[in-house]
Amino acid sequence: MRLTIGIDVGGTKAAAGVVDDKGRIIEKLKRSTPAASPPETEQVIADVVTELASRHEVAAVGIGAAGFIDGTRSFVLFAPNLAWRGEPLRTSVQEKIGLPVFVENDANASLWAEARFGAARGYQEVFLIAVGTGIGASLLIGGDIYRGRFGIAGEPGHYRVVPDGRLCGCGNRGCWEQYASGSALVAEARDFARRSPEGAMRLLQLGGGTPEGISGPQVTQAAREGDPAALRCFQIVGNWLGQGMADLAAIIDPGCFIIGGGVSEAGSLLIDPARWAYERSLPGRGYRDFADIRLAELGADAGVVGAADLARRFVAAQA
Repeated sequence: MRLTIGIDVGGTKAAAGVVDDKGRIIEKLKRSTPAASPPETEQVIADVVTELASRHEVAAVGIGAAGFIDGTRSFVLFAPNLAWRGEPLRTSVQEKIGLPVFVENDANASLWAEARFGAARGYQEVFLIAVGTGIGASLLIGGDIYRGRFGIAGEPGHYRVVPDGRLCGCGNRGCWEQYASGSALVAEARDFARRSPEGAMRLLQLGGGTPEGISGPQVTQAAREGDPAALRCFQIVGNWLGQGMADLAAIIDPGCFIIGGGVSEAGSLLIDPARWAYERSLPGRGYRDFADIRLAELGADAGVVGAADLARRFVAAQA
């Protein structure tokens, strides 16, 4: 049994775990990421690897990074929610830890984990949508991750759905993730609380009395309690998500959509309106099959498990 370390690096935290060849996490750690400083973020990665490797014999490290990864799986070309711009992440971390390093987009890592060990087992054409702070996505075609000519395929979060709409971290306006993400959910809730405080009493209560205090988990909590304002926010975001999935189906025609990311923990609160909007918006509906829409099974561990398994494959291919 060869152990590898997988690290899922997001805009606010890095989760790392030692993973076996069955996709089981032996030990896991979590650290905050200083998103504004690439060197400090890389040092956090190196430190957590060093700590885990001191207790386990590991063969390689896989890093799932929230950004555009080049075709060699070495550089982070651009990360909307981190300060990485043309960052030689693989070399930088490898020099610090002395182990082989493989870098992958975080959504690609999550999809690989779901395809190998989770909800996408048995499917050959899969589109994973990770609904978190933004939208991450990944595409499986013929059982393999599709990365595109330059390595950065699978970024539908940044196709524009509203011309001149909300400003996005990628530099454009009106990107899908500005309307169908965790950030969008919070924006809808805060906007509702500002416009109609009498209709958002529960949200304001959970947020400490101000719209700015409302967070994603609080919107989910209120919705689970049946709060109409919170439920309306999920309906809006779910509708945007489902419409986008219908557009993707028109282009890719996958057999299955996997919905992951932090917001997916809301379960049916998100999936039900998304499925309704997808089925209503799918081109040619009534004359074609609907893709299965499934919640990710591995949850927050998917990025860690996928990155570790991809690193294992990388080392085996080099042998």
